[in-house]
Amino acid sequence: MIEASVIASPFLGIFFCLLHVIVSLVRTWSYLVHQIQCLIISSGLLPQYQDINLDRLRHLAVVIDSEDAKNKSKVHQLLCWLSDIGVKYVILYDIEGVIKKSDKAYKKSSANPSETKCLDFAPNMLLIFDMFGMTVEIIFYTDGKEAAAKGANYLCSNYLKNQDDTLNKLGPKFTEPDISSALKAVGHDGPEPDLLLVYGPARCHLGFPAWRLRYTEIVHMGPLTSMHLVL
Repeated sequence: MIEASVIASPFLGIFFCLLHVIVSLVRTWSYLVHQIQCLIISSGLLPQYQDINLDRLRHLAVVIDSEDAKNKSKVHQLLCWLSDIGVKYVILYDIEGVIKKSDKAYKKSSANPSETKCLDFAPNMLLIFDMFGMTVEIIFYTDGKEAAAKGANYLCSNYLKNQDDTLNKLGPKFTEPDISSALKAVGHDGPEPDLLLVYGPARCHLGFPAWRLRYTEIVHMGPLTSMHLVL
């Protein structure tokens, strides 16, 4: 038994080395494919990324990876580009709130500061202001959690207030209109974007409020740092 284990040890070592090499090659290949895809997207070679039809685009949402959001010049460039192509309402989102914490920097960087007018600015409230002739709304992950908590509390309070003790207590049944009304009542309804652009490595909305994405088309644009925005 001892001799068998001694003989098998080198083969096991070789096997694990080969397995490690295969896994490393797969990860490297996946990384290269991702980088090439991002380069193709940023170069505008794919037809679906060449033109944006603004005829039916009333509200645009942009989800930016928090690391990319720290690049203020790129975010500022993105806002300028969106304004130039005719977008009138844009919702900026990053999961950590980097953009919301830096909102003053973006507003001060406007070419014409007089065109920047704050419409709603209060702690723990939605931040909405005018910039470059378009309305900019800035939210992050905590805003969604707070909205869900306030909406649930509003529904529960109304249910307990209107409950009839003579009826059988089966528990509340809330419909989609009830939830929409509750979010509107607590000031967290907001417009539903027609299109959502995702800048970053992740291919998801990174916690963007789900109740505002019922009919939204989601498009992954690759890292913001690799984008070349041209008219």
